[in-house]
Amino acid sequence: MDWLFTHQTLRRCATALVLPAALVAAVAVAAAPPSAAVPAVEPLIGAAGSVAGLAGIELPATYGPETAIVVLGYGLLPDGTMRAELGNRLHAALIQAYMSPASPVIVTGGNPRNGVTEAQVMADWLNIRGVARHRLHAETEAGSTVQNAEFSARMMEALGATKAVLITSADHMRRALDNFLAAGIPVVATMTPDVAPLWAQPYGTENPAGR
Repeated sequence: MDWLFTHQTLRRCATALVLPAALVAAVAVAAAPPSAAVPAVEPLIGAAGSVAGLAGIELPATYGPETAIVVLGYGLLPDGTMRAELGNRLHAALIQAYMSPASPVIVTGGNPRNGVTEAQVMADWLNIRGVARHRLHAETEAGSTVQNAEFSARMMEALGATKAVLITSADHMRRALDNFLAAGIPVVATMTPDVAPLWAQPYGTENPAGR
């Protein structure tokens, strides 16, 4: 029993160190111009998947430029800062963005507070954590889930993306999925904060001491 406990502990520790490091490298490469990003980043994603597999962690699937990562907004506080629920959605989006470095990322949400929209705040949050600006597309007009779907569909068409990975909260997913399908968007996968890898939140959390 002691050996088994030690083995499992070491395996988790190795994953905690190696997997985020591999993803950091992937983000650094993905920040380069699109033409140079994909070939170099694929081995890193493969390495991350191998480490995760050994540790029994299921990572999100990897998608290409034809698949957009679409993140739904959530109402901001009156001063224009994020509520915790939106932060949770973005943690899940960050992991999917790491695993699919060729996919465009659409953040959708209007409803401005204190002069900023949900999408603007979301794009800035993801960019600060390593998602390159050229991948981020802010849809700043939507005021409802129906509009999230309709306006994202237009943006996807302009980007040449034909399907989507949909990211929102678990209790919102059913309605969001129905709206996106009604807007003609094939949804190939969904992700909620509840099913993001366990290390996603601590890895993506801002360090208060570093402010």
